[in-house]
Amino acid sequence: MKISAEKLQEIIESHGRWLRNEEGGERANLPSADLSSADLSGADLRSADLSSADLYCADLSSADLSGADLRSANLRSADLSGADLRGADLRSADLRSADLRSADLDKTYYQVVRVGSRRGITTYCVDDDNVLCGCWNGFKGGTLDEFKTRVESVYGREGNNPNEQYYDEYMAAITFFAAMKEMK
Repeated sequence: MKISAEKLQEIIESHGRWLRNEEGGERANLPSADLSSADLSGADLRSADLSSADLYCADLSSADLSGADLRSANLRSADLSGADLRGADLRSADLRSADLRSADLDKTYYQVVRVGSRRGITTYCVDDDNVLCGCWNGFKGGTLDEFKTRVESVYGREGNNPNEQYYDEYMAAITFFAAMKEMK
């Protein structure tokens, strides 16, 4: 169910009171909420529960999301430029096409764009050793080794759907991600 802009503002104000330990404040508890295209720019959502929330195309620019629970959140095409994401739980979050310019992250992410069968974005979190690539593994991703095994089993010479171009593109991304992991 879509949350109205008015209701969302009430939740953010109550969350602010909660953060300041003021009477009548309550933590923003928005798991699985439909916040697609919401304007949350500059919002103070520290420690908010946004797990599995739909934040597709949401404006989260300059928002403080430090310590927020964003597990499995849909952040596709969200504007996270300048957002504070330190300590945020982004496990299994879909960050494809998200704008992370100047975002304050405490984890290291790399993205390779326009590769493979989807011509989409493949994202690798070095700290979690997690690769996100389309709907692979139920949008949860997996380790770099698991991703390599998947690419070989699908696009390799002996794979289910051999394709030299896709195989080479994905393997180049895997090589890049592995090198970045080694440098960490």
